[in-house]
Amino acid sequence: MAKLLDIIHYPHPILRKKSQEINMEELKSGKLQQLLLDMEKTMKEKDGAGLAAPQIGKNIRLVVINHNNKTLFLINPKITKKSWAKEIEEEGCLSVVNKKGEIIFAPVKRHKKINCIYFDAKGKKKTLTAEKMLSKTIQHEIDHLNGVLFIDYLENLPTGIEPEGNH
Repeated sequence: MAKLLDIIHYPHPILRKKSQEINMEELKSGKLQQLLLDMEKTMKEKDGAGLAAPQIGKNIRLVVINHNNKTLFLINPKITKKSWAKEIEEEGCLSVVNKKGEIIFAPVKRHKKINCIYFDAKGKKKTLTAEKMLSKTIQHEIDHLNGVLFIDYLENLPTGIEPEGNH
């Protein structure tokens, strides 16, 4: 049975750590399969477009994404190609909330289209070409794996967010 996980909020230091690659042998372990289910449940219950392992306190390269009401599990994802064209759209993050616990949104410039390689929940190597919302979500979640938050792309921190070191 999948369980709801706690989401870590900015400015927690784990959100700034680069995550470790997952050894594909671990995929056979029930523990990692359970984590995939728990992350999926957490993302859906919190109404997120995606969720990266650092957001639940795990320093591993694992992402779950809600795409067309299906869950994509991306293990050790890497972006292999990015379009020159970029666009600006509103982004929010389950880990970036104001003092009331509300998600903060701000405009972020991202690549319109990306190519990505990853392993799925069964350990099969996959490639994916993504555009629109999926492209932005993958970029946002892979940033989490590299210790980068969407607010790092902004000139000023949104109202209600304390700069790191001020807590």
